[in-house]
Amino acid sequence: MAGAVEEIVRRAGGCAVIDGGFATQLEALGADINDPLWSAACLITKPHLIKEVHMQYLEAGADVIISSSYQATIPGFLARGMLLEEAEGLLRTSVELALQARDEFWKSTLRKSKPVYNRALVAASIGSYGAYLADGSEYSGSYGEDITTEKLKDFHRRRLQVLASAGPDLIAFEAIPNKMEAQALVDLLDEENIQVPSWICFSSVDGKHLCSGESFADCLQILNASDKVAIVGVNCTPPQVIEGIIRDLKKQTKKAIAVYPNSGEVWDGRAKRWLQPAECFGHKGFDVLAKRWQEAGASLIGGCCRTTPSTIRAVSKVLKGRTAYSAAQI
Repeated sequence: MAGAVEEIVRRAGGCAVIDGGFATQLEALGADINDPLWSAACLITKPHLIKEVHMQYLEAGADVIISSSYQATIPGFLARGMLLEEAEGLLRTSVELALQARDEFWKSTLRKSKPVYNRALVAASIGSYGAYLADGSEYSGSYGEDITTEKLKDFHRRRLQVLASAGPDLIAFEAIPNKMEAQALVDLLDEENIQVPSWICFSSVDGKHLCSGESFADCLQILNASDKVAIVGVNCTPPQVIEGIIRDLKKQTKKAIAVYPNSGEVWDGRAKRWLQPAECFGHKGFDVLAKRWQEAGASLIGGCCRTTPSTIRAVSKVLKGRTAYSAAQI
């Protein structure tokens, strides 16, 4: 585990809290994210809302906040008619907004006689190639026969360079759906000699395989061989399969494990809507599961799609054994 991560896990009592759903909260604040850029569209239209969401998660007790760059790509911005310099500037802005929120929140925390928060880390988010395509392939891992490791490296390279240079504490590769992309990212970290510690989190539907159907074991062999990858795990995955994933990962890696699943709702990538199955967890059920995930061996726990600051406040309370955070404490 990288030094900064190890320290915040220690200060959090053995398990650090990651923030929750970003687009979910942007919508709650009135943002329209019905856009190929998804939540990253707010980098163009309403950056103040992005900062507000970061602040809400910090208030809820998050030890790690993730930038709004998951679906922010240079090709995506260029397709909107932007210049290359403008596109790269928006990527940097995503990290800067998170850093500003973290620093302002921490400054206010230090004024308290008994601060109950940790100084959070900022992770720069990098979504999968499928997230850029916005065609549902991020949930299947099926990119087509013409996609190669080299093409995936070319797709991610400049975005990684720009985000890593913006000053984040971590790089968060999120919801990676297949082995080829994991290999491309590990290769890229070496080729570019990225010094910012990274995590690579996969997505899964059944708890046994990546969305592509490939095994966790095969992918972990790639990650275990990289000293650039400090943390492995899963996100954008049903909560009911997380405990089993953690136990399997513990047998196959010595790296720290991060899990931040969805609420239990399922995204229909073609219909562009959330489906709510019988097993869907509000924050009251999510926190109970979070404690079990900690006991199973996870070092970082949070939420992904459809989780909220209320979810993260409940998770932080149960993991840290503290009084629930409230706006009055900041």
